Amino acid sequence: MVKYLLVEDERFAYEELKRMMQRLRPSWQLAGWAESVEQAVLLLRQGSLDLMIVDIRLSDGLSFEIFEQCPVDLPVIFTTAYDEYAIKAFKVNSIAYLLKPISCDDLQAALDKLEELSRRSSQEAPKSDLAVLMRELKRKESYRTYFLIPVKGDRLVPVSVENILFFYISDGVVKAVDEGNVEIVFPQSLDELAEQLDPALFFRANRQFLISKKAVKDISLWFNGRLAVNLKVPFKERIIISKAKVSEFKDWF
Repeated sequence: MVKYLLVEDERFAYEELKRMMQRLRPSWQLAGWAESVEQAVLLLRQGSLDLMIVDIRLSDGLSFEIFEQCPVDLPVIFTTAYDEYAIKAFKVNSIAYLLKPISCDDLQAALDKLEELSRRSSQEAPKSDLAVLMRELKRKESYRTYFLIPVKGDRLVPVSVENILFFYISDGVVKAVDEGNVEIVFPQSLDELAEQLDPALFFRANRQFLISKKAVKDISLWFNGRLAVNLKVPFKERIIISKAKVSEFKDWF
């Protein structure tokens, strides 16, 4: 049975989160509720837990202080009404970063992600435990899951990698296209993005495109042994996989 700790200083938010967890994972056990950094540290030191769901701003400080005071070797889902802590959150054992008000769909996705990582760890090592899961998490931490993108004015907006279908470069400007077919300008180069993203999810099709698996609608055979990738969203240019990269692309896909 999975035991989880809720760290939230607003009672209404706590009750709502508890209600959603009971609905989404009725077999999981709520092991405790902490309203402050101090209470969370005490509860962590008292018992065995499998998951923390943590609000970032608490009554006595930021929840990052918990991890400074007490070594935490378990997955964390962060919740917050603010978006400026995304990067710091993902330096901790973070599964997800959920912006309030939290929807059941967002929480469901975060819990599914945790279970998927757990299943992968179990397949790799039948006797796996939390330590194995954390090694898997830390391996994936080297890849970006969020980007903070500057927008008009002095704001930064968090963009989830999960929502991005592909990146492309046009006239020297790198843009991402998300699932809603919305374009987002990125300050990074395609080379930098290719290094920062999980290669199991994104493939450098050519100099102009970096695509995700879920962006692919189908693939057409093209001239001279090449492949043409057809996207799920309409796009003005065709994505061609060179003959030299066809084998690598097939292995990736």
